[in-house]
Amino acid sequence: MTKPMTSIIIPTYNGLGLLQRLVQSIREHTNEADTPYELIIVDNGSLDGTAQWCIGQKLTFLSLGSNEGFPAACNKGLRIAAGDQLMLLNNDIVATPNWLSNLSEGLNEEPNIGLAGPVTNYASGVQQVDYRFETLEQFMGIATEVNEPNRNKRERVMRLVGLCLLFTREVYERVGELDERFSPGHYEDDDLCLRIRMNGYGLLLCRDVLVYHEGSASFRHTDQDALAQLLAANRQKFVDKWGIDPSAFVTS
Repeated sequence: MTKPMTSIIIPTYNGLGLLQRLVQSIREHTNEADTPYELIIVDNGSLDGTAQWCIGQKLTFLSLGSNEGFPAACNKGLRIAAGDQLMLLNNDIVATPNWLSNLSEGLNEEPNIGLAGPVTNYASGVQQVDYRFETLEQFMGIATEVNEPNRNKRERVMRLVGLCLLFTREVYERVGELDERFSPGHYEDDDLCLRIRMNGYGLLLCRDVLVYHEGSASFRHTDQDALAQLLAANRQKFVDKWGIDPSAFVTS
């Protein structure tokens, strides 16, 4: 039986160090024989040498002329993806042992699961878990134990955060792309989760997949008042679109 190939789409913007760390961790902790994959880097007009590095690494690479935001970058990557499965992955993640194989197993364990995601040290809602660690090396040790495949550690949820989302091509073709009205980012993941559920698919939280998340790397240098205004504006766009308060899904 041919194993599904996963296209991993990674938007990035002036985050070369984070991207290098992520790509190294994916290569180290993903067995291509068990879980074949391709990497697609979509660069939002970085000025830090990202393009040159990606070319040198022979990575599939899209270079955008300006910062078009997270949703647009993801959509451009999805359009050229060849995988049976598709992943949207933040550049400030660090992959861990069994991460992709466990997520893939969860996604495919029932026909009506449309989206799978991990737990992490930094996220809103039910995906955040509290493990004590001081170094990334210590975190890796914890993740090695947590990431033992365990079907009993997977549960249906109402929402998954867009830091690491794995879904089927069927879902992509039926539900469609990220809504770019939420550019440069925030609430496009809530919108995607809702549309997936409205199309009859379930969302699966895999507690046997722990990944490291730096957290808010793309928005870290954004003025905090401007960020608060963006969050408020995009939340209102979600409410205007659906007539639902997105916070209703955060804790479930």
